[in-house]
Amino acid sequence: MSLSDDALTNHGLPLDHTTGKVLIIACGALAREIIDLKQASGWTHLDLTCLPANYHLYPDKITDAVRTAVTKHRPDYDNIFIAYADCGTGGLLQSACAELGVEMIAGPHCYSFFEGNDSFTQTAETEITTFYLTDFLVRQFEAFIIKPMGLDRHPELRDMYFGNYEKLVYQSQTDNADLIAKAQTCASRLGLRFEHRHTGYGDLQTALARL
Repeated sequence: MSLSDDALTNHGLPLDHTTGKVLIIACGALAREIIDLKQASGWTHLDLTCLPANYHLYPDKITDAVRTAVTKHRPDYDNIFIAYADCGTGGLLQSACAELGVEMIAGPHCYSFFEGNDSFTQTAETEITTFYLTDFLVRQFEAFIIKPMGLDRHPELRDMYFGNYEKLVYQSQTDNADLIAKAQTCASRLGLRFEHRHTGYGDLQTALARL
């Protein structure tokens, strides 16, 4: 999933490249959440462009893609913000952002900053056997979990992938009964105990509000 300039215009968020504008370069998995926050808060000075959401599956692609996007858009913006946490880059993204002089969201991944990095850090050691889903991953469960792992073709692989997990935690950004029900089904398919936590937008909202 990615959002082109045209797609953003279709969402009522034209990229008008004027002085004082801030560009958010985001993971496509955060597009809906950032658009919702932008519209609800009236952040008309923030523009958004997204990298493909499936980089969630290929974190080695993230750093170079962010470099390319920053270089492309820097002439048109006074400030650029990277809506990624480390996301499996092993610190490479943070180093690149420091080199480029742009800020990024703190934290190891979106599960942490949605819950709040401080809160997530306090519980992380006791939740090593927890598998997390967000609104996006519940909606895209087949495309981002089942199919890439081959579980649609070989359900017997479930034990190999998830045998050491004990529960699935759904961190919801919105209050949506249909998504909660779907998340419960996801947990059942993986043979995991289900827990729902309504996190809202967590540190994502805090970081964007500062812009």
